[in-house]
Amino acid sequence: MRANDYRFICETVYRHSSINLGADKGELVAGRVKKRLTAVRVPDIETYCNYLRGPDGSTEIQHLIDVISTNHTFFFRENSHFDALTEVILPELLMRKKQVSWPRLRIWSAACSSGEEPYSIGITLAEFMRDPNRHWDYEIEASDISHRILEKATRGIYPDSTADKVPEEMRRRYFQVGYGPQAGYRRVKPEIRQHVKFHQLNLLEQAPPGSGNFHIIFCRNVMIYFDLPTQERLVQRLRSRLVPGGYLLVGHSESLNGINHQMKPVRPAIYQNL
Repeated sequence: MRANDYRFICETVYRHSSINLGADKGELVAGRVKKRLTAVRVPDIETYCNYLRGPDGSTEIQHLIDVISTNHTFFFRENSHFDALTEVILPELLMRKKQVSWPRLRIWSAACSSGEEPYSIGITLAEFMRDPNRHWDYEIEASDISHRILEKATRGIYPDSTADKVPEEMRRRYFQVGYGPQAGYRRVKPEIRQHVKFHQLNLLEQAPPGSGNFHIIFCRNVMIYFDLPTQERLVQRLRSRLVPGGYLLVGHSESLNGINHQMKPVRPAIYQNL
């Protein structure tokens, strides 16, 4: 890929998604952009860049962002966060529910990718609330910038390998096993899927889904693609949508160091709104 083509793609992606590709991802970007060459019927990346500049370019930009976005995930990724839900966050919120009028627990999976994260949250809640003394109506709003990946998330069908970290008993309880043409795949059961609503949105430009603030926001492994000013803007937006005492969970490879966030650390990569 020519340097000026790479620079143009980086600038285009940043302008429309705030994803900062940096100077050293040329090979990765070239590999992903090549997936779009056949779709728009152009022979090379230079011609593709000219296509983006042309009258049909505005429609293609969303497809470009789709292929650039990294969507590698699996069920119960960074499992310590789900342990913290059960051990710390949910018990503490239930205690406060007795004093505050919270008819429904609201959770936002802010960069849900192909859906494994919000469904993992739903399974964790279902397990926690098997005890009738812990029952609490809940809803999970899930969003991502990619139309393509949200189509997969909505279906809730995954290769068996993505559920490797799910205990076998929970696999039986919360997944349907595929047979025939669907052998080797599992589908999240309707009792979990019915609690999850998927939305396409840009975290930095569009309002969060639903109405009202959230008790818990997952925004994991997203900020690593943003520069520091964009990270700070995102954190402030997320914090503004947390209830007092609500929780923000970020990726273990991410840090809020150097960001003015006015939240206290609770566990690694978990912060509570003051």
